Amino acid sequence: MTAASADLLVDAFGRIREVVEEVVGGLSPEELAERPDDAANSIGWLVWHLTRIQDDHVAGAAETEQIWISDDWYERFGLPFTADDTGYGHSRKEVAAVQDLSAQLLTGYHEAVHDNTVQYLAGIEDKDLKRIVDRAWSPPVTLGVRLMSVIADDLQHAGQAAYVRGLLGR
Repeated sequence: MTAASADLLVDAFGRIREVVEEVVGGLSPEELAERPDDAANSIGWLVWHLTRIQDDHVAGAAETEQIWISDDWYERFGLPFTADDTGYGHSRKEVAAVQDLSAQLLTGYHEAVHDNTVQYLAGIEDKDLKRIVDRAWSPPVTLGVRLMSVIADDLQHAGQAAYVRGLLGR
C-alpha cells in the first residue's frame, strides 16, 4: 500500500478511537447504559456495536479470528448474546441488555480492535483494496469499499454516542 493510502486509513480509524475514548471517558456503568427516553441507543451499546462491527469486518477481510473471541472479550463482557452477535438489528430490549460495562472495558476492547486493524492495514497494498471480500452483495464488495463502510458506520455511531452524552448532560 502506498504511504498515502495507508496513512489515510490509519488516520480515519484513529479518529474513531479518539471519539470513543472521549465519549466514554469518566462515565460510570450506569451512565454508559442510560438511554434518553428509552428510545435511543445507549453510549455503551453504541461503542460496543461499532467496535464489534470493526472487529467482525476487519477479521472477515483478513480471514482471521475476531479479537472478540480470540482474546476472550466475549467472556469479559458477559453479554446475553451469542459470540457472533454484532448488535446489527438489535431491538430496544436487546439494547437495554447491554448493562454493567465499564469505560475501561469498552475502551480496552476498542483499543485491541484498533491495534489489530492498524496491524492489518500495515500489511496490505493498494492492489489489495480491489480484492473482493464479500460476494453476498451486488456488486460484490471490495476490501476498499468494506474498509470505507466500516469507517463511515463507526464514525456515525461514535457521533451518536457523543450526541447521547450531550443529551444526558455529561
